[in-house]
Amino acid sequence: MSTLMSQPVTTEQLLAMPDDGVDRELIRGQLKETLVTKRNRFHSLAVARLTWLLQKWVEEDAGFRGEVHSGDVGTILRRNPDTTVGIDVALFSADVIARQTDSTTLIEGVPLLAAEVLSPTDRHEDVRDKVLEYLAAGVGMVWIVDPYFQTVQVHQAAVPPETFNRDHDVSGGDVLPGLTIAVADIFQRAAGNS
Repeated sequence: MSTLMSQPVTTEQLLAMPDDGVDRELIRGQLKETLVTKRNRFHSLAVARLTWLLQKWVEEDAGFRGEVHSGDVGTILRRNPDTTVGIDVALFSADVIARQTDSTTLIEGVPLLAAEVLSPTDRHEDVRDKVLEYLAAGVGMVWIVDPYFQTVQVHQAAVPPETFNRDHDVSGGDVLPGLTIAVADIFQRAAGNS
């Protein structure tokens, strides 16, 4: 990632930039640019499976109200200075969703859960910085999903990270009570595919 400008950039300025094959995010008003991440079938399958599993839980849990968004959902985590990012999979509370308007193109508000699925070009430092920024902005829980090692690393503020593999379940803890997903289900492929 590279920082291009020394003056704080706003979300509105970010949205006015050209669509030119560069992935742009704002972290506390600082523009971060990378070439568009190269994703592959393992990344897209993990995003699709996790989205489906979270949506299934949302529909089946009588006590939870909110929405699952995926596909690099544009999210304004904070203002002045702005932090605007794309999240692979995010679960937002009904309160955050209710504050959006018909003209909203980005979700303004902090998700309860932000899940980032690692891509082949992700760098350790960039993933670490994103996790720290999410937690500093108030995201309740961050999952780092690794389709290669088939693990989920769970991050929460003031709690050491935990890593779960295919033999474990990952839960929503105090952030999303009642949410439990078998890690193996995130990486499950169609019958006959390895």
